[in-house]
Amino acid sequence: MKLYQTPSSLIVEHANAWYRLPAAETWDTLLTQDDPFTHVSLLLALLKPAALDIAKENLAAPIGSQEVWAAGVTYFRSRDARMEEAKKAGGGSFYDRVYSADRPELFYKASPHRVAAPGGTVRIRSDSKWNVPEPEFTLVINSRGRIVGYTIGNDMSSRDIEGENPLYLPQAKVYARSCGLGPCVLLTNDPLAPETPIQLTITRGGKPAFQGATTLSQMKRKPAELADWLFRDNTFPHGCFLLTGTGVIPPDAFTLDHADHIAITVPPIGTLNHTVE
Repeated sequence: MKLYQTPSSLIVEHANAWYRLPAAETWDTLLTQDDPFTHVSLLLALLKPAALDIAKENLAAPIGSQEVWAAGVTYFRSRDARMEEAKKAGGGSFYDRVYSADRPELFYKASPHRVAAPGGTVRIRSDSKWNVPEPEFTLVINSRGRIVGYTIGNDMSSRDIEGENPLYLPQAKVYARSCGLGPCVLLTNDPLAPETPIQLTITRGGKPAFQGATTLSQMKRKPAELADWLFRDNTFPHGCFLLTGTGVIPPDAFTLDHADHIAITVPPIGTLNHTVE
């Protein structure tokens, strides 16, 4: 089932029908449930389907008070790109070493107010000249550390700032509307197939400026492994979101421009659209 967030309620798409959940049901309440899928299924049995058009709803990012975290260098392609951008700063070997290490790279990405809504705008830093979106399969994790669903993440990144010095990673990654989530959460207890594609299209002036794709099978680390590391010696009272890294990276000569359109598609979830402000 798919859960969409509106300013006033959660909307559920399930078995070709739509339901509007009671106002008391929020991401904060759902992600403290041991099994949110079963919890919502029981609620739907008590509700009547609603006549609504999701395209006419004012969708918000599917997040409550959760933190958004991210994993880096989980794809071979991202390892190469990060090594190249950090080479001049003397940090190139760091990314090769973390790719093969037991411990993954995990970093804080966004608080809820920094997350852009589906169809909304994301930003590029005013002090950066090399910016890219990173399309990322995103884990939805409950307060107990269990993966309970999936969404799509847009990890906006200033590659020149990070490449100047790896210690600048927080500035390259964390700023206003540097992250997007949506368009919904696929609530499920089953993992997605390894052949699930992740597709990125960047459009400029109505024409494709970049297109690329990968699959979940190209991830070196398993989702459950990343979730386990994130919850080691850490607590998330209302659950969290974890972006799992990117295997789709535009060429070094490419940088985002204002008014570019970014579309990230993971077929079982949908397409996350943003415009660059």
